[in-house]
Amino acid sequence: MEIAVEPSGASLDDFDWRVSIARVASDGPFSEFAGVDRTLAVVEGYGLSLTIGDAAPVMLERNSEPMPFPGDRPTSARLLAGEIVDLNVMTKRGRFEHQLRRISKPAYCDFDDEDIALAIACSGNVELSLPHEKIGLADGDTAILTRTGDAPFRIAPIGSADCYLVLLRRCNHPG
Repeated sequence: MEIAVEPSGASLDDFDWRVSIARVASDGPFSEFAGVDRTLAVVEGYGLSLTIGDAAPVMLERNSEPMPFPGDRPTSARLLAGEIVDLNVMTKRGRFEHQLRRISKPAYCDFDDEDIALAIACSGNVELSLPHEKIGLADGDTAILTRTGDAPFRIAPIGSADCYLVLLRRCNHPG
């Protein structure tokens, strides 16, 4: 399920950046995306063993830090104990760079060099405190914030909420 994509309505062939959630029900290879950087986080279920290229498999569990990897490297997953739901961030190399952060306690975001931030409540409630308002996010809600309109802000998961922050930066020099 696509959460957000730029430009709006872009396909898997012509996006600058894309954030999505997907259910993974079986072991197997990931789709390859030439010139794309990816980051993956497990947001529901036990986890998976991720093999990227010739590297040793890496365990990615629900509470693990997100795993960045090149989308054009052969990648496969083996489920550890049943299906999972993952959060996937992809950026076209040379157009955008990204970070995916798991937020487990209140954090402040002043954008630094980033242009866009997505606050994602994967489960539970999250509170965003902007300069002139507070916004509540519930299960599955996402807020898209920009440096020019919303900076800086505070993001706070409430209780044991699963919350992620995607930070996107436009590249100044394509390539």
